[in-house]
Amino acid sequence: MRVLTSVVLTFEWLVLALAIPVAINVAAVPESRAWTVFAITSILIVAALALMKTPVGVWLGWTVQVIALLSSIIVPTLVILALIFAGLYFAAVRLGRRVDDIKAQRAALEAQAAADPAEGTMAESDNATAAIEEEKDQHE
Repeated sequence: MRVLTSVVLTFEWLVLALAIPVAINVAAVPESRAWTVFAITSILIVAALALMKTPVGVWLGWTVQVIALLSSIIVPTLVILALIFAGLYFAAVRLGRRVDDIKAQRAALEAQAAADPAEGTMAESDNATAAIEEEKDQHE
Protein backbone atom coordinates (compact mmCIF):
# COMPACT_ATOMS: atom_id res chain seq x y z
CA MET A 1 0.00 0.00 0.00
CA ARG A 2 2.86 2.31 0.83
CA VAL A 3 4.18 2.51 -2.71
CA LEU A 4 0.83 3.24 -4.35
CA THR A 5 -0.30 5.84 -1.86
CA SER A 6 3.13 7.49 -1.88
CA VAL A 7 3.01 7.91 -5.65
CA VAL A 8 -0.48 9.44 -5.50
CA LEU A 9 0.45 11.86 -2.71
CA THR A 10 3.70 12.87 -4.41
CA PHE A 11 1.96 13.71 -7.67
CA GLU A 12 -0.78 15.48 -5.77
CA TRP A 13 1.86 17.62 -4.05
CA LEU A 14 3.23 18.56 -7.46
CA VAL A 15 -0.22 19.51 -8.76
CA LEU A 16 -0.94 21.58 -5.65
CA ALA A 17 2.39 23.37 -6.07
CA LEU A 18 1.45 24.21 -9.67
CA ALA A 19 -1.95 25.43 -8.49
CA ILE A 20 -0.42 28.23 -6.40
CA PRO A 21 0.05 30.65 -9.32
CA VAL A 22 -3.49 29.85 -10.47
CA ALA A 23 -4.85 30.61 -7.02
CA ILE A 24 -2.92 33.88 -6.82
CA ASN A 25 -3.52 35.17 -10.35
CA VAL A 26 -6.93 33.80 -11.30
CA ALA A 27 -8.75 33.49 -7.98
CA ALA A 28 -7.08 36.54 -6.40
CA VAL A 29 -6.00 34.61 -3.32
CA PRO A 30 -3.42 36.54 -1.30
CA GLU A 31 0.08 35.12 -1.77
CA SER A 32 0.60 34.56 1.93
CA ARG A 33 -2.60 32.52 2.25
CA ALA A 34 -1.80 30.41 -0.82
CA TRP A 35 1.71 29.64 0.41
CA THR A 36 0.48 28.94 3.96
CA VAL A 37 -2.10 26.41 2.77
CA PHE A 38 0.52 24.83 0.53
CA ALA A 39 3.03 24.64 3.39
CA ILE A 40 0.49 22.99 5.70
CA THR A 41 -0.50 20.55 2.98
CA SER A 42 3.17 19.80 2.25
CA ILE A 43 3.83 19.03 5.91
CA LEU A 44 0.81 16.73 6.02
CA ILE A 45 1.94 14.95 2.84
CA VAL A 46 5.47 14.43 4.19
CA ALA A 47 4.06 13.14 7.50
CA ALA A 48 1.66 10.84 5.64
CA LEU A 49 4.51 9.48 3.52
CA ALA A 50 6.62 8.83 6.61
CA LEU A 51 3.78 7.12 8.49
CA MET A 52 2.10 5.35 5.57
CA LYS A 53 2.52 1.87 7.08
CA THR A 54 0.37 2.94 10.03
CA PRO A 55 -3.30 3.95 10.10
CA VAL A 56 -2.20 7.48 11.03
CA GLY A 57 -0.43 7.85 7.69
CA VAL A 58 -3.51 6.73 5.78
CA TRP A 59 -5.70 9.21 7.68
CA LEU A 60 -3.22 12.02 7.05
CA GLY A 61 -3.51 11.17 3.36
CA TRP A 62 -7.29 11.47 3.61
CA THR A 63 -6.81 14.82 5.34
CA VAL A 64 -4.81 15.99 2.33
CA GLN A 65 -7.70 14.91 0.09
CA VAL A 66 -10.14 16.96 2.18
CA ILE A 67 -7.88 20.02 2.05
CA ALA A 68 -7.62 19.69 -1.72
CA LEU A 69 -11.41 19.49 -2.01
CA LEU A 70 -11.86 22.49 0.30
CA SER A 71 -9.33 24.44 -1.80
CA SER A 72 -11.63 23.98 -4.76
CA ILE A 73 -14.14 26.27 -3.02
CA ILE A 74 -11.72 29.14 -3.55
CA VAL A 75 -10.22 27.90 -6.84
CA PRO A 76 -13.10 26.11 -8.62
CA THR A 77 -10.88 24.54 -11.28
CA LEU A 78 -9.24 22.42 -8.58
CA VAL A 79 -12.42 20.43 -7.96
CA ILE A 80 -11.75 18.16 -10.94
CA LEU A 81 -8.17 17.48 -9.88
CA ALA A 82 -9.17 17.03 -6.24
CA LEU A 83 -11.80 14.45 -7.18
CA ILE A 84 -9.37 12.62 -9.47
CA PHE A 85 -6.72 12.44 -6.75
CA ALA A 86 -9.26 11.41 -4.12
CA GLY A 87 -10.33 8.56 -6.41
CA LEU A 88 -6.72 7.57 -7.05
CA TYR A 89 -5.96 7.66 -3.33
CA PHE A 90 -9.01 5.51 -2.57
CA ALA A 91 -7.90 2.98 -5.21
CA ALA A 92 -4.32 3.03 -3.91
CA VAL A 93 -5.43 2.34 -0.34
CA ARG A 94 -7.88 -0.37 -1.34
CA LEU A 95 -5.62 -2.18 -3.81
CA GLY A 96 -2.58 -1.66 -1.62
CA ARG A 97 -4.28 -3.42 1.28
CA ARG A 98 -5.15 -6.34 -1.00
CA VAL A 99 -1.54 -6.61 -2.15
CA ASP A 100 -0.33 -6.47 1.45
CA ASP A 101 -2.75 -9.26 2.42
CA ILE A 102 -1.61 -11.43 -0.47
CA LYS A 103 2.04 -10.85 0.43
CA ALA A 104 1.34 -11.79 4.05
CA GLN A 105 -0.43 -14.99 2.98
CA ARG A 106 2.44 -15.89 0.66
CA ALA A 107 5.00 -15.25 3.41
CA ALA A 108 3.02 -17.44 5.81
CA LEU A 109 2.87 -20.27 3.26
CA GLU A 110 6.59 -19.99 2.56
CA ALA A 111 7.35 -20.00 6.29
CA GLN A 112 5.15 -23.06 6.72
CA ALA A 113 6.87 -24.83 3.83
CA ALA A 114 10.29 -23.96 5.25
CA ALA A 115 9.28 -25.23 8.70
CA ASP A 116 8.00 -28.56 7.34
CA PRO A 117 10.31 -29.55 4.46
CA ALA A 118 9.01 -33.15 4.46
CA GLU A 119 5.83 -32.08 2.73
CA GLY A 120 7.67 -30.08 0.08
CA THR A 121 6.06 -27.67 -2.26
CA MET A 122 2.92 -28.17 -4.27
CA ALA A 123 4.98 -28.29 -7.46
CA GLU A 124 7.10 -31.12 -6.05
CA SER A 125 4.04 -33.11 -4.98
CA ASP A 126 2.44 -32.56 -8.40
CA ASN A 127 5.63 -33.81 -10.06
CA ALA A 128 5.69 -36.85 -7.79
CA THR A 129 2.05 -37.63 -8.57
CA ALA A 130 2.70 -37.30 -12.30
CA ALA A 131 5.72 -39.61 -12.05
CA ILE A 132 3.68 -42.26 -10.21
CA GLU A 133 0.92 -42.11 -12.81
CA GLU A 134 3.48 -42.35 -15.60
CA GLU A 135 5.01 -45.48 -14.00
CA LYS A 136 1.55 -47.05 -13.75
CA ASP A 137 0.93 -46.37 -17.43
CA GLN A 138 4.25 -47.95 -18.39
CA HIS A 139 3.55 -51.15 -16.39
CA GLU A 140 0.12 -51.69 -17.89
